[in-house]
Parts: sequence; C-alpha cells; structure tokens
Amino acid sequence: MGDYDNRQITRDSLFILAELRLDGDPAEHRVKVRNLSAGGMMAEGQIKVARGAVVWIHLRNLGWVEGAVAWVQETRFGVAFREEIDPLTVRGSSGQPLPEAMILNRRWAAAPTPQGPARKII
Repeated sequence: MGDYDNRQITRDSLFILAELRLDGDPAEHRVKVRNLSAGGMMAEGQIKVARGAVVWIHLRNLGWVEGAVAWVQETRFGVAFREEIDPLTVRGSSGQPLPEAMILNRRWAAAPTPQGPARKII
C-alpha cells in the first residue's frame, strides 16, 4: 500500500465465504468477505488478526491470494492484496465473471425499474 488514501477505490458490497490462513500457520479459518475491490477486501470473522500481519485468502475462482492486514475493528478487518485481482472473477461461477447487470451491489440506481402498474398491497 502506498501513502495515499485508498478509500477512493471502487469496491462492491457482497457476501461470500472464504478461507483465511495466517502466514506461518497451516490452520484455515472461515471468514465472511463483506466487500471486495481489485486491491483488497473487508472481511469479518472470529480469527484474531493484527495490523500488518501477512495473510492468505482462498477466493472463489482465483485460489490463494496473498495480502496484509491494513486495519482491524472488532471482528472486521481490511486486507490489502499484494497484487491486484479481478473482483468479477470472484463473483462469477465456474471461473466466468458475471455480466455487470447481474451483480448485486450498492449501485442500486443501475438496477432496472419494474414495468407496468404498481400493485396495491392491503
């Protein structure tokens, strides 16, 4: 990571499970990936990590990715990847990225609007 603010990097919210290993420890720990970008991710889990720790994360369709813990807040922590990844590959199935229109994230404005009259619910 450089000396600049990475909060400007586009990241998508999602929920996937991943395995995490601390460098030097063969044990695998399940974590929830809460958001993902080319340069890093936010994870949540019961594993105790420290800022600066080297970790390996097994991401769907990519395999093991090396990173370093950038921040820790209770059960959530940020990981900066050593090398950039393609987040769409992680979201896809069988190694194929999903089309942009099928990705569920916080860009709700891009979602199609329903056609036809609204139904009254009583």
